[in-house]
Amino acid sequence: MAAVLNKLGALEAARLLNRRELSAEQLVRACLARIEQREPQVQAWVVVDAPAAIAQAQALDRGAVRGVLHGLPLGVKDIFDTHDLPTRYGSSIYDRHQPHADAACVALCRDAGALVLGKTVTTEFATYTPGPTRNPRNPAYTPGGSSSGSAAAVADDMVPLALGTQTAGSIIRPAAYCGIVGFKPSFARVPRAGMKNLADTLDTIGGFARSVEDIGLLASVLLRDERLRQLDYDAKPRIGMFRTLQWRHTLPETRTAYEHAARVLSAAGARVEEMALPAEDCAIVQLHADIMAFEASQSLAYERRAYGSQLSTKLQAVLEAGMRISSADYLTLRARAAQVTARIHAWFDTYDLVLAPSAAGEAPFFEQGTGDPQFCRGWTLAGVPTVHLPFAQGPQGLPVGLQAIGNINHDHGLLAMAGWVQRELAEHPPEL
Repeated sequence: MAAVLNKLGALEAARLLNRRELSAEQLVRACLARIEQREPQVQAWVVVDAPAAIAQAQALDRGAVRGVLHGLPLGVKDIFDTHDLPTRYGSSIYDRHQPHADAACVALCRDAGALVLGKTVTTEFATYTPGPTRNPRNPAYTPGGSSSGSAAAVADDMVPLALGTQTAGSIIRPAAYCGIVGFKPSFARVPRAGMKNLADTLDTIGGFARSVEDIGLLASVLLRDERLRQLDYDAKPRIGMFRTLQWRHTLPETRTAYEHAARVLSAAGARVEEMALPAEDCAIVQLHADIMAFEASQSLAYERRAYGSQLSTKLQAVLEAGMRISSADYLTLRARAAQVTARIHAWFDTYDLVLAPSAAGEAPFFEQGTGDPQFCRGWTLAGVPTVHLPFAQGPQGLPVGLQAIGNINHDHGLLAMAGWVQRELAEHPPEL
């Protein structure tokens, strides 16, 4: 049994741990063995503290069940502070940085019984310049960014759950490229204390798992919403299929998956309609990029001033672009964003959820970077919850899927419907 313990989903493992049919030490050791086996190829981790994880697991096994994440191994993106592990934010500037406290989201998970195995690789300050992490499905390809290590670790069965962040597309895109479930909650639902900020009105904390039900377990802790552990859904949702104004950039595998999902869900009884593409939102990608650049130039002001030469050329260019945006122009950008957001929120008067591309297609080659976040920028700008659902493959045998989008602060409803969608698509997989 030990050889497959690391493959257990979070919910299944939690049930076994709760019934004491599985010990936390057994599960942690299985995950550590997988990391030892695969880390040289995947390179998902900045640091793993195996002795500390085993000691914490043994302590949990001696005591009462601590919470809903009792004994579950967790990967923590290296953008979050941890009191017992170094935090480098993906930058050489912080090579020797050791925080004295946990980020709030890490503390919430520990309070619920989770075991932090280590820190997972992030891109530089959760932006563009990649770390060493490879796609576990095929190391020639990128795992996406910026939550590269977290997505890869979950996809490779190193841990059942991991924390990530999204400022543009840094949860949804890695989930898409690695073929797992990634969840970006509604904006500001998860506390950001102890996280290295990049863009104040965009940064959102979420996570990765291998099923919607598993991510609901993690989300119930992060959002402090017990309903997220009960995702029963027996209605027939009203689904809007939204190609987005970036559709021309999609690859054939995404177009095929999109059309297949529409057919399957319609046959399952959902009301599926193609949504109109509002021309007034054609600039939403650039609008998000400009707001992100301005806010990043503020958040990383110290690093730019004191350690500018240690920043990547691409990040320097983003910060310089942000510095050229005036305060007045930023307020105008925010006003335009509010208008776009209001229109997106109004869609949910007609639809229960929206399905749209998560990425152009399969993961690009590693040397080409972490991929383009254009299919996620608008949803992040609007602050709505999104979840990636993998269900298909592309011509290189790499994962493909779509993202489901819900109304702001309707995270439970989105995950419940997304679970239904995932089950229907799993029962009717596309032909390869």
